[in-house]
Amino acid sequence: MYSHDTFGLGHLRRSRTIAHALVSHFPDLEVSIISGSPVVDAFWFHDRVSYVQIPAAQKLSNGEYSSANSAHSLEETLAAREAIIRDAAERLRPDMVIVDKEPLGLGREMLPTLRWAKAQGAIAVLGLRDVLDAPELLQAEWERKQNAAFTEEIYDEIWVYGPGSFYNPLSAIDLREELLARTRYTGFLARSLPPMDDGTARHFGSGYILVTAGGGGDGYELMAAALNAAKRNAGNDNRYLFVLGPFMTERQRFEITARASSLRNVDVVDFHVNVETLVANAAAVVGMCGYNTFCEVMSFDKPALFVPRTAPRREQSIRAHRAAEFGWVDVLDIEKAKNPSTFVSAIERLKRNPLPSEAVASPDLDGLSRVCALTEILFEQRNEGIMPMRDAARA
Repeated sequence: MYSHDTFGLGHLRRSRTIAHALVSHFPDLEVSIISGSPVVDAFWFHDRVSYVQIPAAQKLSNGEYSSANSAHSLEETLAAREAIIRDAAERLRPDMVIVDKEPLGLGREMLPTLRWAKAQGAIAVLGLRDVLDAPELLQAEWERKQNAAFTEEIYDEIWVYGPGSFYNPLSAIDLREELLARTRYTGFLARSLPPMDDGTARHFGSGYILVTAGGGGDGYELMAAALNAAKRNAGNDNRYLFVLGPFMTERQRFEITARASSLRNVDVVDFHVNVETLVANAAAVVGMCGYNTFCEVMSFDKPALFVPRTAPRREQSIRAHRAAEFGWVDVLDIEKAKNPSTFVSAIERLKRNPLPSEAVASPDLDGLSRVCALTEILFEQRNEGIMPMRDAARA
């Protein structure tokens, strides 16, 4: 599995969730995750799930990339990442490669390895979250990177980690019919409590309003607005738990923590790997509507208020507003959220809202079981020597 991890925790946590589902389903399967996350070693992994850490690159606020190590240029970092990926592939000789979101990897760093793996007979799958970006922005990005042509060349299937009724992330991309026929909608990837009790529930209790910004790199505005609301709301019985995320800047982290220290109804945590338990024990969740937070809210059936970002990608905003149309969540614009009274009123509404499971159409959370079923089918086809449709069309 390849997870480029240039911003936040989303790619790594999604890849890890899928990897754990696969090894639980297939008793002899082993999964290795290529990850660019600098905090990958903070997470627990199943015995048959390992990771290969590559040098970190980081996505800037303008959408560009840079090396996370100031001593190296981006070009040097990408060259090192590409070499490590190829070495890992030649050592592991994978039967299947699942690439998360970026068809060619960051700066095409996966392309040589993908072509090599395909030549060795490996299955290649491109895994996409339910929403990638606004259609016009994604179209321009894919055209610039020539993603469609390479995807048609390399991948046996595309898996979209959401239901087809929710959103089509590739609606603006001009894909050939052969590739569209190999696109599968899995449903959302459900989350569950970790297999071992790490004391999280005992330490934090339950019944709080969880405020989370995922990795936290762009979470300051949400945290500051929620903190103002918590201060305005200090007279009632709401208790807040803020999880800042590992990528919030030190200055922002210090400011939020210092301001919260005077509020008896607010607890602040820098970073916690067991977010699933925190969500499961929350009375409600306030977040930005990244894919993983959204899946956790749906999995544990929690009332949620999402305050999505709109730049550099509109992914969170599209997902949040689409989920609101289904009656699963509430959405508040960040500029409105900066008004403490408006934010407090939105939080109070959560207590009266129906749960996601009570909506007319409840969320489809069977994604992991379908991923396992699709994997089994692909291996059966490979073992039986069935030629993929794209090869048959060219033959």
